[in-house]
Amino acid sequence: MSKNTPNRRRAALTTGVVATAAAAALALSPVAAFAATPANVAQNGGAARSIDDSTQLLLDSVEVGPAKNVILLIGDGMGDSEITSARNYAYGAGGTLPGIDALPLTGQYTTYSVYRDGANKGKPDYVPDSAATGSAWATGTKTYDNAISVDVDGVPQDTLLEIAKANGKKTGNVSTAELQDATPAVQAAHVAARSCYGPDSVTQCGADALDQGGLGSISEQIIGTRADLTLGGGATSFGQSARAGQWQGDTLFAQAQDRGYQVVRDAAGLDALTTADQAQPVLGTFTDGNFPTRYAATTATVGGADLAPQTCQPNPARLSTGLSLQSLTEKSIDLLDTGDQGFFLQVEGASIDKRDHSADACGQIGEVLDLDEAVQSALAFAKADGNTMVIVTADHAHTSQIVDSTPPATLSTALTTVDGTTMKIAYGTAAAGGSQQHTGTQLRVAGYGPGAANVVGLIDQTDNFFTIVNALQLDRDLDGLSADATISAPTEVAPGAEFPVSTAGLAGDRQVTGTLDVDGTVTDLGIADVVDGVATYTVTAPTEPGSYTITLTGTQSGTTLATTVAVVEGAVTPAPTTPPAAVPGDGSSAGGAGTAGNGSGPLAFTGSDALPALLLALMLAGTGAALVLRRRHRAASVQDGVQL
Repeated sequence: MSKNTPNRRRAALTTGVVATAAAAALALSPVAAFAATPANVAQNGGAARSIDDSTQLLLDSVEVGPAKNVILLIGDGMGDSEITSARNYAYGAGGTLPGIDALPLTGQYTTYSVYRDGANKGKPDYVPDSAATGSAWATGTKTYDNAISVDVDGVPQDTLLEIAKANGKKTGNVSTAELQDATPAVQAAHVAARSCYGPDSVTQCGADALDQGGLGSISEQIIGTRADLTLGGGATSFGQSARAGQWQGDTLFAQAQDRGYQVVRDAAGLDALTTADQAQPVLGTFTDGNFPTRYAATTATVGGADLAPQTCQPNPARLSTGLSLQSLTEKSIDLLDTGDQGFFLQVEGASIDKRDHSADACGQIGEVLDLDEAVQSALAFAKADGNTMVIVTADHAHTSQIVDSTPPATLSTALTTVDGTTMKIAYGTAAAGGSQQHTGTQLRVAGYGPGAANVVGLIDQTDNFFTIVNALQLDRDLDGLSADATISAPTEVAPGAEFPVSTAGLAGDRQVTGTLDVDGTVTDLGIADVVDGVATYTVTAPTEPGSYTITLTGTQSGTTLATTVAVVEGAVTPAPTTPPAAVPGDGSSAGGAGTAGNGSGPLAFTGSDALPALLLALMLAGTGAALVLRRRHRAASVQDGVQL
């Protein structure tokens, strides 16, 4: 894994600067409840949102970091026009979105991507896609459209989620899209093409595929990244079977379960969860693809705004209340806020963008309202907690515009708003049936809590990365977080006895590889998941006495640890045990342990609860030169029509 550029700390804005910026640009909204559109808006002061001096409210909203927790909420495709149309429709022109409009500190940020190659390589591409923009805030690195957390040369860049996890924070990734979609993917995967969804995406994955020596598809990397919880759609890709590695031929659902995941597929399963951590992470996939939208679709047509105005209707296919974005956000916070370590949580309202592409005014409005409800829950937690930063923003701007008169040649729709008047929305970047385009305008970014003043003014999308890293005081040197790792094994074991080999303090790694040196012949012991800094192999000693070297290497950091074990007749061999707990990066061990497999694929069992009964045994037969894996293979099962 490549290292990002050295940590850059943006100084928190002074209260004087914030007050001046607010007075000059009216960019900040005090945390206060605004009334819906008043009846006297035509009178002097009738439409004012803040008649009284709000300076003190603004000053009070500036809090110096650090923060214990960060919640980042993304409205995909949610530009100012999308926010305004949703507010107009549901709360009136003089009303307020209770979540999005309640954040006290507001700025704007630029979102351009860069060209990948040719004469313009590295130069601005003014209209980005969700992959490049998500990679920008996830890694702090500008990249090309289609890239998932790799730079213009294809080099993986460490993500906020990976860095937070390495620093001992709990982590979560929530979306109403397929989990393989760009925004959730940028926190958990590194591929050259965003369409590399699963093992069956052979052409799209190319060199990134496991069977081509790459890191694997997005779905496979999500499992390996091992966030404490991952919730969204995209079950279809997890139902595909691995084409390489230990789990070749098995579905990704089966792989996740055998690596210790709690796999849930419905609201009841999610509601029943009481734990989400590295020993028992959660993978929740509630739809085969994207979530159904809140409102049934409306179709814009040429001249459509001249037709009778419509009102948005509920979508009968919408998921249960327990799977709304607000419910997923609240459940995620409940599962992550369990200790002193704090957490990083990304939440995406995905289909603002998707319905904008389809010129579906009601669809996009409903998704903004869904996100707003999630923001309300995040803010309520942050205010009660007192040590949580909340950031609400988008990835890129989009097509929809609120217009005065019906455009003669482009698509439009008319809606009746809560004010009882008509709002016309136009889409002018594609013909009927085509996909409306992203646009390149700057976007709103708003914040609350410790360190949130860093969103004020004009910043770039990559600044979000540094704002969050600095607020959480994250150490970005992942190699350094694994530098003090230790390896432990008994010095002597009896011939044929089982014994543990474990490494602790590998906070900067997510997997380790192991090798055994038998008289100069090196044998691959496979890959083990690192759980809270610990990975463990259980080995059966060869029957022939001698001295054998076992080497474990951190897959991400390259940290290499070796130990020598002597096989001696009559030696007393300690039973395999779970290593003790440790603070990440301090060189001691950590609670929970990863487990080993063979070959190049993922491992069968992870988590302290699986030890020792579920540990794999690497059997050394005869002279010790041959390895035989003793592996439990879960039987495939079927749930909700998807083979696990």
